[in-house]
Amino acid sequence: MKYETVIGLEVHVQIKTKTKIFCSCSTEFGSPPNENTCPICLGMPGVLPVLNKRFLESSMRACLATHCTIEPMNRFARKNYFYPDLPKGYQISQFELPLGTNGYININVDGTKKRIGLTRIHMEEDAGKLIHGENLGSPGKSYVDFNRTGVPLCEVVSEPDLRSSEEARAYLIELKSILEYTGVSDCNMEEGSLRCDANVSIRPVGQKEFGTRTELKNLNSFKFIQKAIEYEVDRQTRLLDQGDTVKQETRLYDSARGETFPMRSKEEAHDYRYFPDPDLVPIMIGEAWVDELRKTIPELPEQKRERFVK
Repeated sequence: MKYETVIGLEVHVQIKTKTKIFCSCSTEFGSPPNENTCPICLGMPGVLPVLNKRFLESSMRACLATHCTIEPMNRFARKNYFYPDLPKGYQISQFELPLGTNGYININVDGTKKRIGLTRIHMEEDAGKLIHGENLGSPGKSYVDFNRTGVPLCEVVSEPDLRSSEEARAYLIELKSILEYTGVSDCNMEEGSLRCDANVSIRPVGQKEFGTRTELKNLNSFKFIQKAIEYEVDRQTRLLDQGDTVKQETRLYDSARGETFPMRSKEEAHDYRYFPDPDLVPIMIGEAWVDELRKTIPELPEQKRERFVK
């Protein structure tokens, strides 16, 4: 049986600011562990977050550069889950009312132009970083660096419009170019400024319903993203051809072996028990503010290519 690949990408972009999303701690990469922390980003009782205005405006520019509609009212929500690198026990993100919706990015693969829809762009804080003891001569132990906690992120969520690993790579290259041109992010993948999760499924050619998807987490290079998707498509094809079913789960990519392996069962939105963050008021965005920021958007890569061709 012939199958069609269906891919949707979630790209986490670190916005270029000097301070974190809700406090004045530095976002400098490479500082000694736990140096850039304070009671706010560590989630101490009684502290209140204050939104970084520069981060908000940069996020709005990212929305405008990707043709998203900036919602006149959006708000933050608490995403509840337990993990050692999440000191508050929840992550401040957005759920029902994101910053931007219904955008698109045009890509070109083998001379064919294709429009990839964007479901949403929402703002959120980053979690900390776990460093496992095997790398430090302490096997069996893990250490937590909270420097990254509260670093400002935008998550760019695509529609499931991508049909191959080549299209996924082209989409990421175009998105990276847009974010760099606008100065929103440096997109340094080695430092984690751009990280990608891929939702991959296959379905029989001609079928409208989506197949069971798996999520590939924290892919940090275009090469690994492409190879991980290709392996996952082959793996799912083998399962279906054998009469087995694809399990909905989160998987990691082992670049040394060129394989994906299970990490955990895949969560749904209700598993996170989202609710509006009571410490942050809704953000009201007027047309005048949007128009002012629209004037700061430079000529984008696609526009520049079209001008040169003409």
